[in-house]
Amino acid sequence: MQKLWNKKLWIDCLVVPFGTALLALGIVLFNIPNDIAPGGVSGLATALSAWMNGRVSVGMLSLALNLPLFVLALVRFGLRPLTGTLASTVLLSFMIDGFGLFIPGYTGNTLLAAVFGGVLSGAGMGLLLRRGYTTGGTDLLSALLNSRNPNLPVARLLLIIDAAVVGVAVLIFRNIEVGLYSVVAIFVTTKVIDGILVGADTERVLYVITGRGAEITAKLEEMDLGVTLVEATGGYTGEGRQMLVVVTHRNQFAQALAAAKAIDPAAFMFVSNATEVHGEGFKPIA
Repeated sequence: MQKLWNKKLWIDCLVVPFGTALLALGIVLFNIPNDIAPGGVSGLATALSAWMNGRVSVGMLSLALNLPLFVLALVRFGLRPLTGTLASTVLLSFMIDGFGLFIPGYTGNTLLAAVFGGVLSGAGMGLLLRRGYTTGGTDLLSALLNSRNPNLPVARLLLIIDAAVVGVAVLIFRNIEVGLYSVVAIFVTTKVIDGILVGADTERVLYVITGRGAEITAKLEEMDLGVTLVEATGGYTGEGRQMLVVVTHRNQFAQALAAAKAIDPAAFMFVSNATEVHGEGFKPIA
């Protein structure tokens, strides 16, 4: 157990600074120079720093805005579960200001800035979230809200908060395009985080409802595909049917679908995506 804990600690010591650095680079290289404020505390800090004509840095404003949230979280959860988040939040604030001293920001195409800023920010946040950490801000707020009322629609509240931050940025910069580019950055960031947390691989699940289940199963097994066969009954006809559940890699899906159609053109089929598949032929279970 001690060995596993030490391994986790070493991985965290590498991942937390690296993920935080990616997030800071996204903010410094693309968000700040282009007045992009993609929600959250860092977005609000970007807008407020511009409103103050840079007299207070984005990093220090982020730290100041996070401070009351941390005080509330310490009272609610204690220090132990917040140690990693505290480290990444403080590190992010200093990295934003530190990188800003010697890394020139990109001020070309604003749409490209929103996209690549979202990619870097999403990659950094995704790595941190995968290790169970955040950089404070709205993530910490969501934990506080959820602890007070588990039935509270936290995701909706956070969406409202992010929208309010974007609205503040539009008012400060007096430019509606700021809001539009910020929405693009939020969208890209969310997609990258989802890709890291859930996995970039998307497999296909083919469901076939047929009266010729044995024949289709034999054909699919010839193609090295696993098939789960479930006995079913048609609700309208009352006739017996079989439902075949087949999980395929994307490059196998078209062949599997064509094979099932060739054997039973009258079969009822539908398809869904699976973002996590564990077991033989896919990701290992352990």
